[in-house]
Amino acid sequence: MSSLRRLPGIGPKQAERLALHLLRAPASETETLGAAMREARARVRACSVCLDYTEGDTCRLCSDPGRDRSLVCVVEQPTDVAAVERSRSFGGLYHVLHGRLAPLHGAGPEALRTPELEARLKGGGVTEVILATDSDTEGEATALWLAELLKPYPVRLTRLAQGVPLGGHLDYLDEQTVSCAVKARRDYGGGR
Repeated sequence: MSSLRRLPGIGPKQAERLALHLLRAPASETETLGAAMREARARVRACSVCLDYTEGDTCRLCSDPGRDRSLVCVVEQPTDVAAVERSRSFGGLYHVLHGRLAPLHGAGPEALRTPELEARLKGGGVTEVILATDSDTEGEATALWLAELLKPYPVRLTRLAQGVPLGGHLDYLDEQTVSCAVKARRDYGGGR
């Protein structure tokens, strides 16, 4: 049960329920689950371009000739790639850091996969890097650090806009969200 508790999003009660389910399940079910996990660990690796998870040398996005190779969206985790892809709003490539700056948890710059990003930028062809880290304290610190690290490269650095969610009501939002929305405002047409 303690092994199940170490999984992200699994609390003590849920770990107990999962453990009891696995104990009650036929042995063949637990053996199949174990074999599937071992096979995934053996077959899945980091993409040689973006570092997302894949079974081949390069992932399906990096292999797609229709993707805009001049745009690179930097994200913290592979799950962030999936989130941006679900939006269907980005047609470039990605770079997965596999972490973020979190000094209180012992994660400094050396924990991030930035040497591979710098190598991509040195290779040329990239004109814009979008910093798509989380908007919490650690994500903001990571974005600031990356902006400083990438300053020497001749690329446009942008950050995802933050603020009012679609369908949101201003009176339900916290002050920081409204502040970010005001600062990240964009032109909407009109007179001057």
